[in-house]
Formats: sequence, structure tokens, C-alpha cells
Amino acid sequence: MKHLADLLLLGDPRLYETCEPVLESDLPLVPAWVADLHNVMEEIRAKYQFGRGIAAPQLGILKRLIYLNVDRPQVIINPELITASDEMDELWDDCMSFPNLLVHVRRHRSLTLSYRDENWQPHTWTITNWHLSELVQHEYDHLNGVLCTMRAIDAQSFRWRPTPA
Repeated sequence: MKHLADLLLLGDPRLYETCEPVLESDLPLVPAWVADLHNVMEEIRAKYQFGRGIAAPQLGILKRLIYLNVDRPQVIINPELITASDEMDELWDDCMSFPNLLVHVRRHRSLTLSYRDENWQPHTWTITNWHLSELVQHEYDHLNGVLCTMRAIDAQSFRWRPTPA
């Protein structure tokens, strides 16, 4: 079982790599990967009071796998961005790989994604909820070796997160 200490931190070269697709033959490994992602997310939530999603490469698993836990756990395998809205919005983004840093970024207001679930069933998901859209874009970027620090609006787009009470 992976723990918070296994989380790759800003500067680790593996965070900048493009991940390989999950193969159908990898499916027996997916439950253990998801358990590790869930466990680390829960530890981040307990320590830093944030965390809605995590991408496999953040634990050194260089596969195209995202784990979300917003209203319910959700496994997203081999996501492909089909469309993204022209309408953009801005936010102070956070990341488990640098939990004390916030980065001001622009993201698409809505998007459509195709992916497979943990049972290898195909899905198409149109996300119009801004908070889910920006989250999925953040995690999707991880699969392509892109961190939110690389999407900063300008040189003044960084600030420290207030310390939780």
C-alpha cells in the first residue's frame, strides 16, 4: 500500500513524462493502483484539507489513470479530451505534488471526455460543472506530463496556501 511519502513532489522528473495507456491486460493491476491512489488522497485530505482527484503518475505509476472522489469514487482509464469549450475561467489551482503552493491558471469552462471505467466499459462524459471541469483538466494534464505551474497565467501567479488551522 502506498502512502503520502510515496507521492512524487514538484521537481521529480517522472511528473513531466507522458503516460502510457492502460492496456486491457493491465486490468488485474487497476484495483491495487486505485487503492493506492485512494489511500494517498485520504492522507492528503487529512493533512492539508483538500483533494478531490489524483492521477496515477503522482505515485510513479506512469499509466493513463485518474481517480476522482467528489461525490463518489470514480476511476477514469485512458481519457481522451474530445472537446473543450472556448469559454475559459480562472482559478487558484492546487496540487497534491506541491500542497503548499497555489497557481493562478485558466481552464476551459466545460468539456467532453471519453474514457474507460475499471470494468473496461467505454463512456463519454460531458462536464458542464465548472468545478468538475477544472479538476478533470488538472488530472488529465498530469497524464501528459503537464503541471499547473506550467499553465500559470503570468509570473505573479503563485502564492502560498494558508496553513490549515
